[in-house]
Amino acid sequence: MQKRTRVLTGVGIGLVVLVVAVLVGTRLYGNWVNSNADAAPTLGGTEAETSESGPADLDGDWSVSEGSFAGYRVQEVLNGQDVTVTGRTEDVTGSVSIAEGTLTAGTIEVDLSTVATDESARDEYFRTQALHTDEFPTATFEVTEPLDVGTDGGDLAMVGDLTIHGVTQQVTVTAQAGASGDGLQVVGSAPITFADFDVQAPDLGFVVVEDAGSIEFSLELVAG
Repeated sequence: MQKRTRVLTGVGIGLVVLVVAVLVGTRLYGNWVNSNADAAPTLGGTEAETSESGPADLDGDWSVSEGSFAGYRVQEVLNGQDVTVTGRTEDVTGSVSIAEGTLTAGTIEVDLSTVATDESARDEYFRTQALHTDEFPTATFEVTEPLDVGTDGGDLAMVGDLTIHGVTQQVTVTAQAGASGDGLQVVGSAPITFADFDVQAPDLGFVVVEDAGSIEFSLELVAG
């Protein structure tokens, strides 16, 4: 009887240690993921640089150049702990047109097959199970309403069609624009709900991804 009691006690202690290890490991991993999440895109230029550029200075055709990136930000729940995950890619192309201080056209394309986080297994799931990038390799945003870019450096509400996973939805991107050397920088984000694009948010039991997230971008634009 005493031996059996000692065995049961040992098993109980072992289970407690295992649970503690899992909880501590989860917390450490969650903290590590949170520490690796990219900060939200911001303008590299100063407010003064932004305000000195008048509408006439912005007129013309602009192309996306090196230094641009786009991606996503989502919230995961890992064994009860909230975790922020960001994915990024620099495979971004596109152009915008501005006439008399008004954004008249713009199309941005992102290669979703190269979006990467800090975890290769997550990226593989993102590409193969969530977005099926073999069939839908790109995301596209096309401006659908003219927009006065202004000169105050404040937020711009950019309305356009966002296509992800072969589904197109109208979204409003909150953006900011400013001078960046001889060009322009545009940063912004927009909330999205995965189901709106026929994307199933992953639920692996111990990891649950929230039903909504956001897209983010920073575009370096050069004339021409």
